[in-house]
Amino acid sequence: MKRRSLSELRERLARGKSLPRGVLFELERDDRAGAQALVKAVKAKQAANRAEGQRLRNMLRYEGELYAQGLSLIAGVDEAGMAPLAGPVTAAACILPKGYKLKGLDDSKKILDEEKREELAAQVKADAVCFAVGWASVEEIDSINIYHAGLLAMRRAVEGLTVKPEFCLVDARKIPVIETPQKGIIHGDALSLSIAAASVIAKTTRDRFMNELDQRHPGYGFASHKGYPTPEHQDALERLGALLIHRRSFAPVRRALGLEPTQDELFAIESVKSRPQKTRRAKA
Repeated sequence: MKRRSLSELRERLARGKSLPRGVLFELERDDRAGAQALVKAVKAKQAANRAEGQRLRNMLRYEGELYAQGLSLIAGVDEAGMAPLAGPVTAAACILPKGYKLKGLDDSKKILDEEKREELAAQVKADAVCFAVGWASVEEIDSINIYHAGLLAMRRAVEGLTVKPEFCLVDARKIPVIETPQKGIIHGDALSLSIAAASVIAKTTRDRFMNELDQRHPGYGFASHKGYPTPEHQDALERLGALLIHRRSFAPVRRALGLEPTQDELFAIESVKSRPQKTRRAKA
């Protein structure tokens, strides 16, 4: 067996490749500091791989229950963009191959690196049985409210699938109208790999759309905050005013336009006012 230098082995690990059979055993018998450091790095990587494998297996437990019933076409469904002040709400539905695992695939909110999210989304799309994206416009959000607009976007995503799913796993809610059996799972994007896949597709699709809006409407910072109510965004609203892509049913946008609060907002204000106030006991 060719004897490799420590630098070659370190480079191999850095490229994400495993060491040839027997090399770790040889390194463990090598008392050089560099060899022992390499052994430590290899064992840490092995432990991380085992932990990731276990995490992915855990994220297939809902799918596993359905596989055991003879089902295989299981769609994960999730949305992105419920909280922003601007832009549409976006949903995705994704059917993964039975037992599919992809290292690093998780709830999109946990994947903080935008480039990594895009990489995972591209791989999921390439591997999926099929996927589809659904949208609900700003006008629809303002007309039927954000909750129902999110459900509408998810319904459109499911209806857009080119392969009919046998079952849908949905993040937190149940989608009205669709005939496919479904189950809503609280925090489903962190508990189901199918929902996580949909989460990543929905998030990256909407983010790209908001990046395009940033080019059309400079000064609002859409590329950085994606429409969410950050201080930067709310300051831009006050300075530049609201655009047609801003949600007029959301309080900060209404304030920027000088509009009266909605009935829901008034109810919330009155509820706070009517709560018993705690009185502070005077010091003796």
